[in-house]
Amino acid sequence: MSEQYEVLNPWAETDPVPLKGLTARLNDLSDMTIGLHADNKPAATPILRVVEKRLQGSYPTAKFTWFQDRLINDVEDNQETRARFIDWVKGVDTVVTAVGD
Repeated sequence: MSEQYEVLNPWAETDPVPLKGLTARLNDLSDMTIGLHADNKPAATPILRVVEKRLQGSYPTAKFTWFQDRLINDVEDNQETRARFIDWVKGVDTVVTAVGD
């Protein structure tokens, strides 16, 4: 066999950048208001129901509030929904978001 093939590695070489969050993580969720944000996908709400139940078991003094989008991009595209979302975020200490794909 006279053919030769060059095998290429699909992984790019990059300069690793340390991951960092947008804000500091909370150490304790006790007495916190936890926002649960669900998009309109079918599994988002059931996922967050389980998250809420488990967090409530670990942090019985935590409070929960929900925000659910009617449409996938409604928060970005609809000014009224965006305003409601901004007001909702101001009333929570942290947010858990689920995309139900």
